[in-house]
Amino acid sequence: MMVKRTFLFIFLLFSILGTACKNATTPTLPAPPGVTAVPTRKEWYSVYFTDPGSPTAESYRGGPDDALANAIREARLSVDIAIYHLNLWRIRDALITAHNAGAKVRVVVESDNMDEVEIQELRDAGIEVLGDRRESLMHHKFVIIDKSEVWTGSMNFTINGAYYNDNNLICIRSSPLAENFTTEFEEMFITDMFGDDIVVNTPYPDLSVEGTQIETLFSPDDSTAERIIDLIRQAQEQIVFMAYAFTSDDIADAILERANAGVIVSGVFEESQYYANIGTEYDRLFDAGLEVRLDGNNRNMHHKVFIIDGNVVILGSYNFSSSAELRNDENSLIIFNSDIAELYLSEYERVFSKASLE
Repeated sequence: MMVKRTFLFIFLLFSILGTACKNATTPTLPAPPGVTAVPTRKEWYSVYFTDPGSPTAESYRGGPDDALANAIREARLSVDIAIYHLNLWRIRDALITAHNAGAKVRVVVESDNMDEVEIQELRDAGIEVLGDRRESLMHHKFVIIDKSEVWTGSMNFTINGAYYNDNNLICIRSSPLAENFTTEFEEMFITDMFGDDIVVNTPYPDLSVEGTQIETLFSPDDSTAERIIDLIRQAQEQIVFMAYAFTSDDIADAILERANAGVIVSGVFEESQYYANIGTEYDRLFDAGLEVRLDGNNRNMHHKVFIIDGNVVILGSYNFSSSAELRNDENSLIIFNSDIAELYLSEYERVFSKASLE
């Protein structure tokens, strides 16, 4: 009888623990206040969008960082995080909790942001933090938990990123995808390779998760712009985009080609980058008669997203610029899934509705 009770206890314990990503996608869970959390009905992914207009945003509670922090705290084996900028105490606390519980925690950060108090507190707690120490940017925004799930998107782990800027965050539960990101992480953390130290060695660049094709691209290694252009040129009906920085002539050329062929194109540019960046593609697309707008967020519209034909989503840290293509450490996912595309299209419609013409 004692053996049976012990077995039942262990079974119940592991049933409760589950996996963080799976729990995050349970459709009956309410969205936390202050964030557009999209329940998905698919155990292998969950999608989050920030909600800068929420009345609770000023409290710095309920953003996508809540879900990420919960997942980090529940890590049993390891947490690897490559982040351009981190000053959210919730993520700091979760990393320290995981570290103290015995998980192996490793952090790579852009050296320009190493002086944040939260970064120093991670180091004081005994967590090894490596800066890139390069002129180019370590611009990644990803977390790998227990070598089985990846969190990535456009969101820096900052107050602005989670509560004032328009951003997206996606969790995908896939060991092969996690291996892709671990390989990229260890190039930086172990081999000290950053920026244009190029090695093309992603284990599974094209994989399938529950029947969904996902491509993984890292810059500058994988010619990301070339792949984006290829997908744009395959568009048959619609191309929409949200772009924080968009200065790539080649990507704009491909968009104009498809627009001239009858494909419907619309997009939103971050307003501050329109005025700050020489070479922005806004005027060129606007003058061609395409429905492009400047964003209406008085902070930043920080998305880096293309949605093609309601079926293909391109997302990640990669801005559509030569710096992202040739110098910075960046990541992109290309996801062939109409349900996920629908979620990003809804976010696009929200952002577009608040945007304005020049």
